Amino acid sequence: MIDLKIVSSELDIGSAMNSVNSPQCGAISIFIGTTREHFNGNKVKTLFYEAYESMALNEMKSITVLTRQKWPEVVNIAIHHRIGEVKVGEASVVIAASSPHRKHAQEAVSFILERLKTTVPIFKKEQYEDGSGVWKANEECSWKSNN
Repeated sequence: MIDLKIVSSELDIGSAMNSVNSPQCGAISIFIGTTREHFNGNKVKTLFYEAYESMALNEMKSITVLTRQKWPEVVNIAIHHRIGEVKVGEASVVIAASSPHRKHAQEAVSFILERLKTTVPIFKKEQYEDGSGVWKANEECSWKSNN
């Protein structure tokens, strides 16, 4: 089962976990990405995410296909990403995978996160407490210029 979501409301971590739970699996691995309060010496007030949703969901689906090719033992995958404002301490992304044994679920979640950061068109703006802000590209993203 694959559970892909892009939502503008608070992420439900329990829902992501429940969507990958299976009686044939002894492991569920979860990654939760949250907004941190500092970045490069700036105090972060909030993050703001935007996405090209249909393209992002298609790319997320492609990531699940690649994941299952690399780890056929993975039974279920969930990728939930939030858009809009995400305050300090709140979750912006939840990735979960289940498999009979922990190693495959853990490796799959790590792979999914790295692919998500490099290929999915979701963009974030950091808003700082001093009123300034900057749109950030993930250092890993495939479209970022290396100049």
